[in-house]
Amino acid sequence: MMETLIHWDEQLFLFLNSHHWDWFDPIVNQSTKTITWVPLFGFLIFKIYKSDPKNSWWVFGGVALTILLADQTTSGLMKPYFERLRPCHDPRWDGLIHTYERCGGLYGFASSHAANTFGMTVFLILKLKGKLKGMGWLFLYAIFVSYTRIYLGVHYPLDLLVGGLVGVLAALISWFLIVFVKRELVKNILR
Repeated sequence: MMETLIHWDEQLFLFLNSHHWDWFDPIVNQSTKTITWVPLFGFLIFKIYKSDPKNSWWVFGGVALTILLADQTTSGLMKPYFERLRPCHDPRWDGLIHTYERCGGLYGFASSHAANTFGMTVFLILKLKGKLKGMGWLFLYAIFVSYTRIYLGVHYPLDLLVGGLVGVLAALISWFLIVFVKRELVKNILR
């Protein structure tokens, strides 16, 4: 069963990675760099702060906690434990995939990019529900960043799917902790 799943994952990766365009290559390369998204993050910080200045620090802290949980789970625990080679490090794919001379660490399961982007997205949607409308567009950001990892040959689709699920779980844990801690602090202050 697991061998079949891995085979399907590799075949889907090969299919998706084979579709590339010269004009899109520099866009994808730039899109995986954090500096590219600084304007988006700045916009989000501005909107979050503007919507509720007094409580915005809870949101920023929750995003930081979400990314910490997601990133440490994928990079610190899963990659060393599962030791699944990134496609760009797998000699079976030499000459068959487009890697754009970027590869990253040796192991790729699960994707930290997917975990971090989906984690941030889900946390913000949960925490800002009712305060900021239309935050669902952040899923497009998370999907695009995740897709770039296949395009660049550094992750299989299953790496992204599991990474995204880790991010969602990290967001739920962070959201619960932030809501619980904030509620308990308010209770103690009002006593």
